[in-house]
Amino acid sequence: MALQETKLTINGASFEAQVPTTPDDELDYSKRAQWLRAAVLGANDGLVSTASLIMGVGAVRDGGARAMLVAGFAGLVAGACSMAIGEFVSVYSQLDTEIAQLNRAEGRKDATVGQAAVGDMRQLPSPVQAAVASALAFSVGGAVPLLAAGFITSYKVRMMVVAAAVTVALLGFGIAGAVLGRAPVGRSCVRVVVGGWLAMAITFGLMKLFASTGL
Repeated sequence: MALQETKLTINGASFEAQVPTTPDDELDYSKRAQWLRAAVLGANDGLVSTASLIMGVGAVRDGGARAMLVAGFAGLVAGACSMAIGEFVSVYSQLDTEIAQLNRAEGRKDATVGQAAVGDMRQLPSPVQAAVASALAFSVGGAVPLLAAGFITSYKVRMMVVAAAVTVALLGFGIAGAVLGRAPVGRSCVRVVVGGWLAMAITFGLMKLFASTGL
């Protein structure tokens, strides 16, 4: 790996350091893969949680299309906000850690630690950008079951269409996650689809049991 001389300034103190350079195509691919993988996972969370919520409401109120859509939309908004806030806090914590490391490096005049910290800072995403990306990814996934259920009046047909749309989307997310993670596609798809179906089945079954008790 090639090194280049770089002048670093931390809290007014300047020193020379050798910072490893990375080819632009490799660096861009690494960053792009991380962001795409995070987006796929966020969209998958939005898909499964919103679809499970719709299935649960459908188990309690047969034919209640409006209740399903309202509950699903509320779950989508709440989940997107939760994802955004969680990502914002998480990335800001990382940012605080990096700043503290830079301050310690400046105090010791340690160029090696300083160059490592600066390298990490350059790769650290913006808290606001990470929050917005997480919210958007979750919303994209959650929109799939909402759109599938929004234009069908028949209860049985609506539930089947939601299940079919979610299954197709889960397959797509499984393939995308496998490609980005360089994992076996078949195993990834099975894991994602079975996990999504299990979440929907548990939610539907528990709510059906709740409705049958008359509580």
